[in-house]
Amino acid sequence: MGVVKDTDVARRIARAVVSDIALYNAKKVEEGVRNDTLFDLLKEEIEEGQGYYLSRVDPEIAKSTNFFDQALVDVLLMQARHVPSKIW
Repeated sequence: MGVVKDTDVARRIARAVVSDIALYNAKKVEEGVRNDTLFDLLKEEIEEGQGYYLSRVDPEIAKSTNFFDQALVDVLLMQARHVPSKIW
């Protein structure tokens, strides 16, 4: 498996990684959104996912974009917007 040099593919990888984090940690996501502790609760999972993303994507793309951070907001956080929280 080579390093991805296409920005569209890099974006899709970021979204897929964050989707997996959300899927396998649904209870933590709900608790984290409800209590405004999402990133604390998922710290290890996010770091592991980001490490995987960085291992798959060309370093120049990783440096010049924020695809992983965007995916955290778009996929992880926004998909949980149905959860009652003071952050909304």
